[in-house]
Amino acid sequence: MRGALTLARRGARAGEVPVGALVVVDGGIVGRAHNRPIGASDPTAHAEILAIREAAERIGNYRLTGAEMYVTLEPCLMCLGAALHARIGRVVYGAPDPRLGAAALVETLQAAPGALNHRLALEGGVEAAASARLLKTFFQARRRQIETDAAAPAGPRGARPAVRRIVPKKRGADASGSGARRRMAVSG
Repeated sequence: MRGALTLARRGARAGEVPVGALVVVDGGIVGRAHNRPIGASDPTAHAEILAIREAAERIGNYRLTGAEMYVTLEPCLMCLGAALHARIGRVVYGAPDPRLGAAALVETLQAAPGALNHRLALEGGVEAAASARLLKTFFQARRRQIETDAAAPAGPRGARPAVRRIVPKKRGADASGSGARRRMAVSG
C-alpha cells in the first residue's frame, strides 16, 4: 500500500485527485498508476483501470487470475467491474469512499446466488488514515486555489484566471427547463 500512496502523491503533484493503484502477481508489481482523467482527458483513466491495463499488457493476458490490487481509495463501480472482468482475486483499499465507493454493492452482488461467476475478496481500511489525509490535504489546497483565483482581479477582456465550472446551458424553445434540451457549456 505504501507504493500506492507514493503513486497517489505523484498524481496530486500532477493536479489529479490523489489515488494510486498497484497490481501484484506472485509478489511482483506488474501494473502501477495514479489517477489521470484530467491529464488524459479520459473519464475512465482511474488509477485502477490504468494499473489493470498495464498489468494485462505486461503479462500478455487480459485475465489476471490470482492477482491482487492495492488502491488508496475504495474503488468505484467501474473499477471494481474491471477487476471482476480481469479475474483479480483480491482488492485491498485504503480510505472508504462514501459517495462513489462500490465495495458494499459488489459484496451484495456476490452474495446473490448465480449473480457473478467470479468472486473478488475485498479488504478495506489498510493505511486508511494516510490515504484520507492525502485526499483531504489535496482538496483543501484545491479549494484555497479556487478562492484565490476567484478573488484575483479581472485580466484583459474581463477574463479571470482558469477557474472553470461546467454548467448546464438551456437551449430550445422551452428555456424554463421543462422539456428543454440541455447542452453542457464551460463557463469561466
